[in-house]
Amino acid sequence: MDQGALIGIISLVLGLIGGVAILQVYRLLQYKKNINSAKKDADKIVSRAKSKASKIERDADERAKDFEKKAKKNAENESRKQKQRLSQQEQDLKRQETQLQEAAKSKESELDEAMSDFKEKEERLDIAKDRIKSLDKEAATRIEELKNKLEKVANLTEEQAKAELKQAFEDEVRKNCEEDIQRIESEAESNAKDKARRVLVTAISRFASEVATERTTSQIGIAGEEMKGKIIGREGRNIRALEAATGVDLIIDETPDTVVISCFDPVRREVAKEAIDRLMRDGRVHPSRIEEVVAKVKTDIYGTIKADGEKACVDLGLSGVHPNVMQMLGGLKYRRSHMQNIYKQSIEVGYIAGLLSSEINSSVKWARRAGLLHAIGFSVDHTFEGSYAKVGSEFLKKHGENDRVCNAVAAHNGEREAKSVIDHVVQAAYNLTMARPGAKRKMMESYIKRLEDLESIGNSFDGVSRTFALQAGKEIRVLVDSGKITEDQSEMLVRDIARKIEREVHYGRQIKVSVVRETRIVEHAR
Repeated sequence: MDQGALIGIISLVLGLIGGVAILQVYRLLQYKKNINSAKKDADKIVSRAKSKASKIERDADERAKDFEKKAKKNAENESRKQKQRLSQQEQDLKRQETQLQEAAKSKESELDEAMSDFKEKEERLDIAKDRIKSLDKEAATRIEELKNKLEKVANLTEEQAKAELKQAFEDEVRKNCEEDIQRIESEAESNAKDKARRVLVTAISRFASEVATERTTSQIGIAGEEMKGKIIGREGRNIRALEAATGVDLIIDETPDTVVISCFDPVRREVAKEAIDRLMRDGRVHPSRIEEVVAKVKTDIYGTIKADGEKACVDLGLSGVHPNVMQMLGGLKYRRSHMQNIYKQSIEVGYIAGLLSSEINSSVKWARRAGLLHAIGFSVDHTFEGSYAKVGSEFLKKHGENDRVCNAVAAHNGEREAKSVIDHVVQAAYNLTMARPGAKRKMMESYIKRLEDLESIGNSFDGVSRTFALQAGKEIRVLVDSGKITEDQSEMLVRDIARKIEREVHYGRQIKVSVVRETRIVEHAR
């Protein structure tokens, strides 16, 4: 290699080294410049942060001062209000104290007046006692004088008079004993009938469900002989299918254009009635269709019964009632007691029991619950034995009902002694609903029979010509034959009729007995 090329290479290398050095110096200067710029930016950020921090601190101080002022002001206002309330309460207490003092003074004055009256009455009593003693002495003297006069007038000694008086007393006692024996025999016969009737009614009510209107039938009209033939079916297959599906007896031929549904259970009668109505409207009557319609009607009616039970519980604000209990409660809608629907009566008893409990500061919730469920025993079938109150209590206890509710249900009609407050409340509410005018309306037949019994008692005595029952049985007027009954005998007759009515008629009210004796003297002028 020649010397010139070597110098050129060396120069090139030196140039490259110098360029690299210059580049490095430039980069270093640029880096320092960037660092200085970053420091300036950082200083600006720090200064801005410091200014914001100072501003925030100033705002916080101002807010703290405002909060302190407001808190102080609120505390002063509250303190002032508290002082005003305390002042008002102090005034009220002073006023009540004044009223109590005035009442105490009034009571004290009344007590003083009562004590003075008592002393005055005591003095009068002492005077009356002295007067009675003196009158006793005078009476004894007068009796002795009258006894002597009587012996002279009657020509009887004292022993003879005593003997006659004793004989008269014996006759009277013998007569009264005969009346008592007759009364005891009548009461025994009546009690035996009542007991037999109670046993019979209890058995029927538990086996066939309680019904209150003395009727076990429902009626539904049918449109002509063609529809009657459809209901009966070929060889009676349709009517047998209806009876088997609904559990009722159907009577068609006794009344024209009418189907009589006979069953003790009112729910079954309602199912049968609705099913027959739907079949007549549909026109298709055959065994399979009957089973289908009856199943649908049962679903609808039992759904309605459950909804009614739930509605009653919701209306009275009750919760936690067993579904079976609500089902039985809804079933009361198809049952009646005397002239009342038991479902509506139960709701009414629940409301009244709640009102009574609220007035005496007792538990309104438990009173309403027991009042609503008091008649649940009417819906229970024959698997439970006893009266409807006892059956209802056992049914509720079986389904987890509270003991206080079960006891109130068992005691609401007086069958069991009422012990707790809720027992008395439910019993009072039940009696209020039963005492409502029209709730125990009697049937016309029993009313007429009562009047006939009163008239027959009057006519059973000798010398009586006619007897009339007046004012719905509150009075009977007895007309006697003046030729057979004297004035003195009339007094004895009215007493005997009254006693016989007391023995034989259980009416529950006072009956006025009037005996009319009239003397008519008739003469014809010719």
